[in-house]
Amino acid sequence: MRIRVAIILAATAAAGLLAGCSGGGTGGVSTGTTGVYGAVPSQAGFGHAGVIRVAEQSSDAPTWIFPVVPGANSTTYNNAMFNWEMYRPLYYINNGYSPTETPARSLARDPVYTNDDKTVTITLKGTYKWSDGQPVTSRDILFWYDMVKAALGESAANWGGYTQGLGIPDEVASVSTPNARSIVFHLKKAINPSYLLMDQLGSLEPLPAHAWAKSSAHGKLLDFTDPANATAIYNFLAAQSKDVSTYATNPLWQVVDGPYKLKSFNSTTGSFDLTPNANYDGPHAKVMSAIDVEGFASEAAAFNALKAGGVDASQIAFQDIPKLTSLKSSYYTFGAPGFGFDYISPNFKDTTGHFDKIIAQLYVRQALQHLVNQRGYINAFMYGAGVQSYSAVPSFPSSPYQPADARTNPYPFSVSAAIALLRKHGWKVVSGGTDTCVKPGTGAGECGAGIPAGTRLAWNLISYTGMDLIQEEDTNFVSEAAKAGIKISMSSATFNYIIENYNDASSTGNQDKWAMDDWGGQINSAYPSTIGLFNTTGAGNNEGYSDPKANSLINASITSPNRLAVRNELGYLAKRLPVIYQPLNDTVWAVSRKLSGAVKSFESLTQAQMNGEYWYFAAGHS
Repeated sequence: MRIRVAIILAATAAAGLLAGCSGGGTGGVSTGTTGVYGAVPSQAGFGHAGVIRVAEQSSDAPTWIFPVVPGANSTTYNNAMFNWEMYRPLYYINNGYSPTETPARSLARDPVYTNDDKTVTITLKGTYKWSDGQPVTSRDILFWYDMVKAALGESAANWGGYTQGLGIPDEVASVSTPNARSIVFHLKKAINPSYLLMDQLGSLEPLPAHAWAKSSAHGKLLDFTDPANATAIYNFLAAQSKDVSTYATNPLWQVVDGPYKLKSFNSTTGSFDLTPNANYDGPHAKVMSAIDVEGFASEAAAFNALKAGGVDASQIAFQDIPKLTSLKSSYYTFGAPGFGFDYISPNFKDTTGHFDKIIAQLYVRQALQHLVNQRGYINAFMYGAGVQSYSAVPSFPSSPYQPADARTNPYPFSVSAAIALLRKHGWKVVSGGTDTCVKPGTGAGECGAGIPAGTRLAWNLISYTGMDLIQEEDTNFVSEAAKAGIKISMSSATFNYIIENYNDASSTGNQDKWAMDDWGGQINSAYPSTIGLFNTTGAGNNEGYSDPKANSLINASITSPNRLAVRNELGYLAKRLPVIYQPLNDTVWAVSRKLSGAVKSFESLTQAQMNGEYWYFAAGHS
């Protein structure tokens, strides 16, 4: 599941620190793993269980509890740090920092593909049960499938994991449950096994059919395989999920298969308390602790609670990273980037000043990429808590699908390299002024198709005003571009305004209003194909980028039997630059030195996943 977000947290720093910084290397304070900031708690001997207090920002408050989550509510925090505590996905696609499956935490064995990958058989482990003692069965998976179909039958917006025409349910011909532990998906055509597992099946959550397959609170159980019944059941469950104030009291939500049950929920602050599910059969600490998640109205309030020892774990805002030394005696502080990428979007359809023809030239995009001082941004604006990123996958966290192109910068920061590219292709470079095309045409050493003589390298950039880091990065980019004679006029707008008014290159009313914008970036699926983003017809292709070879490689990533096919796609796009890649900031956390547990369970916090069932108070701590 891919989520569009302003993924950069607020930051303040002196732009002057960029002086002397150049490309190369990765960011962060290394602890032996490149790309990691600080150090996670080491695993110590078990002391005792207790109540672990976790801070939550008001913007992260849960808004949906039913596991078929609408796109508008589908955030990493709502899904992984709330929903997954109670309702486990069929396959757990996260392993510490790494966007890979953790088989020990998955409810089923890995899928078996037959019939040229058109038949997919899933077998439950048989060890999981619901909190009321009933076993998790294949009918619970089928129930989820029928609820998703019913949701999408009313609106494509009703399930955030939906990609029209791809995967589940559109490419499923039929589903069968030959026994209580097995479910078989019969596909209309072969789907890449890695894509199906990591992107599709990884978002599947079994639902308790024995408790939920009804259309009213006191109604009888219905045959959910009947489409009319399924629609009635879905509408009832979705309506219950909208009633946030009843989350902790509605008996529906007390039937769970995850490590926790919801004990209380404050619909005003977003605070909630989790109590261990006594019937949870997945891996966990010797005795599970309770988790109290406390909502805070601001980052400053959460940081003050840390300083006072009022919480045991909290995410750290970027502006507070320099203050972490004051917490050193009481907290571990660590961070890593989420699995995604940050970028500036060019508008390939903006005809203003022939920008569409200019940006269509690969050498222009290469020159612009050379003007991004990734190491400088990390040092000056991220306090060292970030990594360089050269494609749709960052240089860290590592992924089995990461191409070699994602590990080295094909276009390192160099103003002189940018100038050389422009001169080589027919531009008169005026450092501090505005470059002009003096050799129009399509031959060697000429500006390129559709670029007449006298065309100026001058356009606008709309920058997200809500985050200092984005503003600082864009300001520096504009400054470096000026040294190469590229005049970029920067203005600011809110995230929502950019998305609604500028970001769609296909909108006839807006396509000539912006040449570039920067609102953040994307959180990737674990199988990081850019399907929907950089294929010509992709719903999220807001730049208007179109490349037949990219289309072919993206299609192969989804349909090829080669489980690593996406590497070819990502390697190509790293060189072809559908966007201008920027470094990726770390998500930084502070965790009390009283706590211990499996190391990867703390690492997962940086990926917006809370694995509190592994946490405990270390021996010698009260």
